[in-house]
Amino acid sequence: MAWIETVAYEDAVGQLLKLYDRIKGPGDNVDNIMLAHSLRPHTMEGHMALYKHVLHHSRNTVAKWFLEVIGIYTSILNKCDYCVEHHYAGLTRMLNDGTRSKAIRVALEASDWTTVFVPKEAAALGYVRKLTESPAKISDSEIRSLRSVGWEDGEILEINQVTAYFNYANRTVLGLGINTDTDILGRSPGDSADPTNWQHQ
Repeated sequence: MAWIETVAYEDAVGQLLKLYDRIKGPGDNVDNIMLAHSLRPHTMEGHMALYKHVLHHSRNTVAKWFLEVIGIYTSILNKCDYCVEHHYAGLTRMLNDGTRSKAIRVALEASDWTTVFVPKEAAALGYVRKLTESPAKISDSEIRSLRSVGWEDGEILEINQVTAYFNYANRTVLGLGINTDTDILGRSPGDSADPTNWQHQ
């Protein structure tokens, strides 16, 4: 599950149990990335609040499937198989089109965005790559380029925040040896209208 000690759902008490009950899925299953926070529940609470607001909020205007693509691509760049597999499963379920999902994954793994994505999306993925691999080299020219293909500043902020969140999540996973054993892949908090609803469906 992880290289550090974790507290199982059945052993949780107090605030930790309350948090587990907010995020658990079928059969009281809690994803390993959340279990890894169990010795410091306040960090789990912060993680989930950030995740829900950045990726699953009703006021986002970038298409949800594309925000998932950004997360998958960031995770591919960071070689974080845990997040790739979780979010690819979620994307596949969301699109309900196995052929398209597979084509997207192949394109992301090859960083060949022109085969699947329109130029506007490809420009965003170029920004995602630079922000992940060489953030200090980002300049205002990247932002101007995104505007020039049709992204509005609020959407650019969404792209930035999803990329930044996945870099955080990837480093949590990779730094603590978190794996997908016992996880149910592809679940996410689905009620975008309620930022406080973290239930994984």
